[in-house]
Amino acid sequence: MNTPLLSDDPDDPDALHDPDDPDDRILKTLRTRRRGPVLTVELNVPERGNVVDEAMLDDLLSVLDDQDPSVRVLVLTAAGQDFCLGGDREEFAGHLAQDPTGNGIRVSGVKARRVCDALTSHPAVTIARVQGRAVGAGFALALACDLRVGADTATFRLPELALGLPTAWGGLLPRLISEVGAASVREFILTGRPLTAQEALGLSVLQRVVPEDALDAAVDKWARPLLRRSPPAVRVTKTLLNSLTASTRLADASVLDPELMAAVASEVHHMRTPR
Repeated sequence: MNTPLLSDDPDDPDALHDPDDPDDRILKTLRTRRRGPVLTVELNVPERGNVVDEAMLDDLLSVLDDQDPSVRVLVLTAAGQDFCLGGDREEFAGHLAQDPTGNGIRVSGVKARRVCDALTSHPAVTIARVQGRAVGAGFALALACDLRVGADTATFRLPELALGLPTAWGGLLPRLISEVGAASVREFILTGRPLTAQEALGLSVLQRVVPEDALDAAVDKWARPLLRRSPPAVRVTKTLLNSLTASTRLADASVLDPELMAAVASEVHHMRTPR
């Protein structure tokens, strides 16, 4: 499991040693590890590219809704070669087969927005540690974090249009425009081309790029000073930053993401279904 490398030496002022910390927690799609004030949440379905399905959304909500105030840094990472290859297309198709009106997709979309909002509004500083590919929903999960570091081989892509779907998952679009800018977002969404790690850095999708074997050290370099800051001051500053960022979005239409995704998916399903 990828975890920050902060020392467990109790004589180290930056140590995360706590003999009362629980062991790793293993959920259906995640693994978590608590080391003092740092909680690492690992997407843990590497054999499937860590695709986001209902089970993963439920697991993420169960972890993120438990807002222990003693957790001051939350690291979102992933097992295997890729960070996340997006939503589970088989489950998506199953929702439509079961209910062509798209109700299952609406329910999933509401959960997706809750997960991304929970990452953004979590009282801890959230750090995305990205390797390999971050596609669709994986892109959205990383972007919802406060700080984002990627391997120099990482790539980001939004393939929804090529799949006949709108870019409407987890409130991604307003976050992306706020962080990156409308012109750049328009170009790589409409073309569907991947962003390299260096392009992602230039667009502020990532704030740091390092060799893959230096990802843990980069996370630690951010975590150490954060743990020395006043917890109330960090929480209030994060809330202010989120509030000021949200105020620049004007009308945030992403509340309609689940409805838009369901409506378009239902229409495409109807067009493709033999009569």
